[in-house]
Amino acid sequence: MSSTRPPPHLPRVVIERIQPELDGGRYPVKRVVGDTVRVSAIIYKDGHDLIGAQLVCRGPGEQLWREEPLSYDFDRDEWHGSFVPDKIGRWQFSIEAWPGPFRTWREDLKKRLEAKQDITSELLEGEQLAHRRLAWLGGETPAEIRHAVKMLGDTSASTDARLAVAFSKKLEEAMAGPLDPEHVTRYETRELVVDRELARFGAWYELFPRSQAAVPGEHGTFADLERRLPDLASQGFDIIYLPPIHRIGEKHRKGRNNARTCQPGDVGSPWAIGGAEGGHDAVHPELGSLRDFVRLTQAARSRGLEIALDFALQCSPDHPWIEEHPEWFFVRPDGTLRHAENPPKKYEDIYPLDFWCSDRHALWTACRDLVLFWVDKGVHVFRVDNPHTKPFAFWEWLIREVQRRHPEVLFLAEAFTRPRRMQGLAKLGFTQSYTYFTWKNTAWELREYLTELAQGEMAEYYRPNFFANTPDILHEYLQDGGRAAFRIRLLLASTLSPSYGIYSGYELCENVPVRRGSEEYLDSEKYELKHRDFSAPGNIRADVTRLNRIRREHPALQRLDNLRFLETENELVLAYLKRWPGDDLIVVVNTDPHAAHETHVQVPVDELGLGQHQPYQVVDLLTNERYTWQGPRNFVRLDPSDKVGHVLRVVGRDAEA
Repeated sequence: MSSTRPPPHLPRVVIERIQPELDGGRYPVKRVVGDTVRVSAIIYKDGHDLIGAQLVCRGPGEQLWREEPLSYDFDRDEWHGSFVPDKIGRWQFSIEAWPGPFRTWREDLKKRLEAKQDITSELLEGEQLAHRRLAWLGGETPAEIRHAVKMLGDTSASTDARLAVAFSKKLEEAMAGPLDPEHVTRYETRELVVDRELARFGAWYELFPRSQAAVPGEHGTFADLERRLPDLASQGFDIIYLPPIHRIGEKHRKGRNNARTCQPGDVGSPWAIGGAEGGHDAVHPELGSLRDFVRLTQAARSRGLEIALDFALQCSPDHPWIEEHPEWFFVRPDGTLRHAENPPKKYEDIYPLDFWCSDRHALWTACRDLVLFWVDKGVHVFRVDNPHTKPFAFWEWLIREVQRRHPEVLFLAEAFTRPRRMQGLAKLGFTQSYTYFTWKNTAWELREYLTELAQGEMAEYYRPNFFANTPDILHEYLQDGGRAAFRIRLLLASTLSPSYGIYSGYELCENVPVRRGSEEYLDSEKYELKHRDFSAPGNIRADVTRLNRIRREHPALQRLDNLRFLETENELVLAYLKRWPGDDLIVVVNTDPHAAHETHVQVPVDELGLGQHQPYQVVDLLTNERYTWQGPRNFVRLDPSDKVGHVLRVVGRDAEA
């Protein structure tokens, strides 16, 4: 009969259900530098012994672990603590727990004293425990422990003197840790990605540099865009996002409105990357030089802006990689390369890359080096085109490789695909993600979707970026809703999500599709130059500027996890609360761009420290109008021809205002 011997070291304490934890630790959770990371776990053991536990963490490049206390409230098994990461990069954290024989000994000693039992042996046991702690610490040990060894073992000393040592606060602190290394149970180490603040909060503006010329019909340059930076900064944007700035292929170049045949002078799609002047590491010669681009990034930073660059891993038929590395592409049986397509759509001007080709190591490395190349040119934010069509393993590797060298670099996933794919990309490393916001236009859709984003597991890793429109997406709501629809969606995007964006022309309420039922723009800027008059009548630049200013001034709007929806009596009116210490905001929005609506909003007055019947003041940050409300149920009327919504700051009781 065979038997197995127990392993030499077995856990003395059980640690379960550590939070935050994502998919059993497979992926890291995300935070921003300066956040308080709250950690909890279920910790228990057999018998009656008390337990000691602590949170350990360390930042990138640190060898030593930082130690933070853990404690429990009413439930002795539910422990919690926190730490604050003070630098960006990948952090590690875990929980350690151990039997607490010293704490148990002190509790038992108290009980024996209360029962007037003999404690001679117990005091000597305390001496032994202090000895074990000395051995654990080694080297210089606290004087309190050395004194305890001396006094608790001194039978000639008075009992009162020995008890005074046993119950001293200083000895309790010195003996708080484990007594034996083999008695310490440690949970498997977990990772935490800590980003800079721009990862969570920022206003994006998308534009085509080639459309920034002052003269209609001329090809814009980086210098032209540089001249627009003061205006964009004054509107309160943080990131200027540029579609691909590289040479555009000549072969199979698309014409206006995505015509398969281009005409003389057609500029083509920027996503058809590559030409005689180079590929992804070169710029379109009509935009300027690499030196001009670097100057643009520097000028942007001087005004508090960052340039985000589109990272589209695909090639035109003219791309240098076609000749240099044909093995990186999909080869048909007849020897030709396969162009991109999404049947029935065909993209003859683009060849996709085969990321699982026989030379994938070289291909992956080349793609990583492209990102590093542009980081060196001043780009620290990348919008990644269609990442769900490339291997997830590739992105996880590339993002780690880049952020290992440059933890400040951010990646936005432009992936409009199935939910689990979008979530998977966020888990494996993408800093932010596009969302379904564009297609959520009713109050109940928004409540349902935002609850999932803000209050479920997704809140640990999925940072949404609410783009109100893109060059590819002109939603029917904007096509039909007129100027009011653009104001409504702007208000929703900028106050629901800490990160949001608009594509140039949104402020002019451009809303003409290429045909009914399509979300493509007529005369799309993807295929031709645009010249816009941003002062044209009916523009909503003032709305944009005001909302961006409100977002910067009010920290309650800079987070998503504080979102709470409020009850209304009209299904077309959406109301929500966002709170931060000293900053309570109630947003009310009419989601119908065609008609005025009335409702009552239920305000959680108890939560806000307001009486059930006491009048209080709210100020609309959009208009500076002041209203007196009373109690939890308050009337609102919103006419989209005038006010599409309120951003109300609760300023306090009426008597105090």
